[in-house]
Amino acid sequence: MNKELETLIMSAVDLPTIPLVATKVIEMMEQEDVTVELIAKTVSSDPAVAARILKLSNSAYYGCQRQINTLSAAIMLLGFKTLKSLVVAVSLKQICKRFGLTEKMLWEHSVGAALAARIIASRGRFINEEAGFLAGLFHDIGKTIMNDQNPRTFQEVMMRSYNEGVPFEEVERSLYPFSHADVGALVIKKWNFPDPLSTAVMYHHHFTTAPITDQYDLFLTATTSLADKFCQRLGIGDRVADETLNLAVLPEAQLLGYTPDTIGDDLETFQQTFEENKSFFLND
Repeated sequence: MNKELETLIMSAVDLPTIPLVATKVIEMMEQEDVTVELIAKTVSSDPAVAARILKLSNSAYYGCQRQINTLSAAIMLLGFKTLKSLVVAVSLKQICKRFGLTEKMLWEHSVGAALAARIIASRGRFINEEAGFLAGLFHDIGKTIMNDQNPRTFQEVMMRSYNEGVPFEEVERSLYPFSHADVGALVIKKWNFPDPLSTAVMYHHHFTTAPITDQYDLFLTATTSLADKFCQRLGIGDRVADETLNLAVLPEAQLLGYTPDTIGDDLETFQQTFEENKSFFLND
C-alpha cells in the first residue's frame, strides 16, 4: 500500500462524503429496535433519495407485483438489507461533481457491476447478495474520486485508453503513482464500510495474486472481479464489448463453481436484467 496515498486519503478534508441520509440509514440498521416507520422517516428527509427508492421498489427487478406508493410499503417489500444497498446506490450518484459522458460511463459500469455481482452472489450462496451488490457498486469508486480531484489527468487516461486501445490500468500506472483500486479501497475505509468491502475493491483487478487468506474476503473479491468481467464482456460502461473474453476459464469463475453452461446462463440473465432495469438506476 502506498503510505503517502493512505495518509493523503485518510486526512483529506475535501473528499466527498456519503450523503447524511445514507449514513443515518446504515447506522440505524445496526440498532435492534429500529422500525420501518423510523427508517421511512429518515429516508424521507432527503426527497431525492426517497423518490428514487420508491421508483426502484416499483421495478420488476425487485419483484414488485403491485404499485408501491409509500416508503413504509417499499421498505417492507425490499427488506432492510436491500434498502441499505439502494440508499447507498442512490446517494453515491450524488457524489459526482460533474456528470458528462465520462461520468455517465463510470456510473453505468458501476451499476452494471452491482447488478452482476448480485446475480453471481445469488447463485453461489457464498456471500450475501447485498454485499455483492455493494462491492460491485463501489469497485471503481476510485475512478470517480480521481476524476473529481484531477479531471484533466483522469481524462488523459480515459482518452489514451480508448483511442490507443491500451488497458486503462496500464495508462493509469504511467500517469499516477497509485491506482484507482488503491484510492477506492482507502475511501471505503474512510467511509467506515466493512474491511471485506475494502479488500474486494483493492484487489478486483488482481484476484489471482491477492494476498487474501480469509475465505469470505476471497469469495467477495472473486464475485467483484467476475462482475467487472461480466460488464467488460458486454461492453457496459465501455466503448465496445470484449466478445473474446472467455468468462468460464477465469480463476474467479472456477472458484465460484461456474461451468461454461452456468456462466452463460448468468451472463444472459444479467444482460436481460440490466436492459430491463437500467433506467431505474441511471435516469433521474
